[in-house]
Amino acid sequence: MRKPFTLLPGAFDAMQALHASITKAGVPRATLELMNLRASQINGCGVCVDMHSRALKKLGEHDARIFAVSAWRETPYYSEAERAALALAEAASRLSDRADPVPDDVWQEAARHYDETALAALVVSIGVINLWNRVNVSTRQLGGDWVANYI
Repeated sequence: MRKPFTLLPGAFDAMQALHASITKAGVPRATLELMNLRASQINGCGVCVDMHSRALKKLGEHDARIFAVSAWRETPYYSEAERAALALAEAASRLSDRADPVPDDVWQEAARHYDETALAALVVSIGVINLWNRVNVSTRQLGGDWVANYI
C-alpha cells in the first residue's frame, strides 16, 4: 500500500500542522527527536528509527547519544530534562504494559523540567510519533536513503 497519509486528503497537512505547533512550544528539537527515536524503537518502526536518527545527526548530535538512546537509563549522555522526556515517551508508548501506564512519578519528573505548554508539546509529540509508527508498521513501510529527503 502506498503511504496512507498521501491517500487521504488533508491528512498529511494535518500531521505537519501538529508538528509545527509542537516545535513552537520551546522544547529543544534534540529532545523531541530523541523521544521520537525512542518511541519508534519501541514500536519497531524502521522508517521512523531511520528518519529520527538522521535528524539527530543533522542537528549535530554525537553518535553516542543517538546509538545509546535505547539504553538511556544506563548511559551518561542525557540531561535530567531529557531523561524525564524519554521516560514519559516510553510510558506513553507502552500504555498496555502496566495498570498505571504513566505513573505519577514519571509525570511529576517531566513537570519538574517542563512548563505546561512544553508538557503539552511532549504529550502531543508522543501521540504523533506513535500514530506515524502505527501507520508505517501496519503498512510495512521501509526506511532507506529516501528518508534523508524528509528531514
